[in-house]
Amino acid sequence: MSEIENETPDCGAPQQSDLDYKINLLFPGVVVRKDLVKAVKGNAIVPSYVLEYLLGQYAASDDEATIQAGIDTVRKILAEHYVNRSESELVKSTIKERGQHRIIDKVTVTLNERADVYEAEFANLGIKGVIVESSTIKAHPKLLVGGVWCICDIEYFHSDDQRFVPWILGSIKPIQLSKFDVDQYLEARRGFNTTEWIDLLMQSIGFNPELFGRRGKFFQLVRLIPFVERNYNLVELGPKGTGKSHIFSEFSPHGMLISGGEVTVPKLFVNNSNGRIGLVGYWDVVAFDEFAGKKKRTDKALVDIMKNYMANKSFSRGVETLGAEASMVFVGNTSHTVPYMLKNSDLFDELPEAYHDPAYLDRLHHYIPGWEVDIIRGEMFSDGYGFVVDYIAEVLKSMRSQDYSDRYQQHFTLSPDISTRDRDSVHKTFSGLMKILYPGGEATRKELEEILRFAIEGRKRVKDQILRIDSTMAEVKFGYLDKEGTWYAVATLEEDEYPRYYHRMRTGTEPDEAPANADPLGAGAESAVTAGPDKVALRESELFQGHQEYQEGQRGVSYDALLVPYLQGASQITIVDPYVRMFHQARNLMELTEAIARGKDPADEVALRLITVENQDGPEKLQKQYEYLVQIKQSAAVLGIVFDVEFAEPQSIHDRSISTDTGWKILLGRGLDIFQRMSDSPFDLAMRYQKYRELKAFGITYLRASDNVG
Repeated sequence: MSEIENETPDCGAPQQSDLDYKINLLFPGVVVRKDLVKAVKGNAIVPSYVLEYLLGQYAASDDEATIQAGIDTVRKILAEHYVNRSESELVKSTIKERGQHRIIDKVTVTLNERADVYEAEFANLGIKGVIVESSTIKAHPKLLVGGVWCICDIEYFHSDDQRFVPWILGSIKPIQLSKFDVDQYLEARRGFNTTEWIDLLMQSIGFNPELFGRRGKFFQLVRLIPFVERNYNLVELGPKGTGKSHIFSEFSPHGMLISGGEVTVPKLFVNNSNGRIGLVGYWDVVAFDEFAGKKKRTDKALVDIMKNYMANKSFSRGVETLGAEASMVFVGNTSHTVPYMLKNSDLFDELPEAYHDPAYLDRLHHYIPGWEVDIIRGEMFSDGYGFVVDYIAEVLKSMRSQDYSDRYQQHFTLSPDISTRDRDSVHKTFSGLMKILYPGGEATRKELEEILRFAIEGRKRVKDQILRIDSTMAEVKFGYLDKEGTWYAVATLEEDEYPRYYHRMRTGTEPDEAPANADPLGAGAESAVTAGPDKVALRESELFQGHQEYQEGQRGVSYDALLVPYLQGASQITIVDPYVRMFHQARNLMELTEAIARGKDPADEVALRLITVENQDGPEKLQKQYEYLVQIKQSAAVLGIVFDVEFAEPQSIHDRSISTDTGWKILLGRGLDIFQRMSDSPFDLAMRYQKYRELKAFGITYLRASDNVG
């Protein structure tokens, strides 16, 4: 393609972070600034990988002048060569007048059995019957199934013969990377720690990693497993707007996204009338969009073939059995909350009736809880550097034949309760995450344990719902043992959040006891707190003592339930937390102050003392910290709380804690900063109510005076 001048793009350069600098240093030429896609897209309705392919050719740099020139070039290429359907006649005219013209379009090829020739159809240009050489089909067989975005030279030659198609295919090149250096990729990976690598992958997907917690990032990475793991069966059900289908339509030239209602046996597996193999024979990933819907009509024959394929990686063509490697992904929307589904049915409640079948569900390797994935907001998109999409797509494809499923076994052993199918599911998720995060196989014990737990949880979510549907299935203890024989149970987050409904699975009764991560005060603690000091005082002896762990992404926790009952009746409360400096941290402190005020007698005064550290990030931020704390002091005074602040040296604060003159000491692993970042929308309930916010992972320990050392 020729480089042609165009107007200067109206996109400013964001300040480069340390991570962006390292990305460009270690992966030169195969990374691109992710906000550039929007800068060049215009009205071109093409997948992101098509645009990034072009940006990778001309703008894969951290030099601003090179980037600007590259954007000019890509914009000009799109203007001249991308076929917009509304301008197809103009493009045809250009081809006719010039005799030849290069275009970017989606091409699908079919075999004309009568003429014994392959014929191409161009989606946007609107022409068909263009002859394609057999050698082209052998080199690019996916042209036969689903269509591929290509750069093509089209020629025009008119003939008086009406049967003759005037369009001639001069050359064709699918838009995807032809090769890459795997050794260079593995060597460069060693230059990043795990957190940096995860953030690089998040930026490659197109998201700003700063707006996601660790658990939220893992959900995005699990969506990549079907591209790196053969025959991986993944389901994600959740609310609308969480980007469930984005990766499968935009991220890789090796994935195909189709509507769940458009699936047929010939399209997916094989057409017995002509023997032509369907999508699973050509694509690495076949994703079914809008898969949920109880009333959707389904083909029972398709369900039966799909169940066999998902279990055995094979399907039948007449008397012949064929194998394929395509992973299957099912994404759909839920219309009810998690507790509603748990109370009334199960977490597969939204699936069509034919798929609400234990035999089908048991073939799913992992269930992404879509209700935990944030709804996509504008500020969540990244302007940092990430891999050019077709580069990382080829990396993932190249690793599909490798197996990392046994890498945890030097440290851990899966529960003997786990069946072969459960074990295989855990292994495939574990192997996929290993290849994505640690492609060289180098991971610490802690890192291996992290992804093992995540893999087990995703399979447990599937199995626990099957147990609700089929009472004949044996219950399973999901967890693992270390080499010393210590048992580690794994629970799903909804199990910890809604034990009352989660454990009604078979009998319809509530559990004898709540799990380890349940609210230490039990259900209804928050209402007990707001009922007044007298009622809370009656429960003083019942308050939990000991340690609790809360998972990342968990909801249903508030200061009212977590802290206030232990602060009731105290006239002096001391908070030690070095990180009360940013706006959200000051807001947390104000919300705790408000909660303390609600739980005390209006006639009483409480002395609230904060020991913290001055903001070290410059005079402006220090001034802001002072302003926040002064405003809290003024507001607290109106509530009968005398607020005072003591600034300590950073090295003098070791533990974050809350202590009272009534003998309680609460050790706070993260201090008050236990909530994940929220949206700024005033219509988000999480802005008003803490229990609707997602948590960061943290631990908390409650000690009485007799147990309190020091």
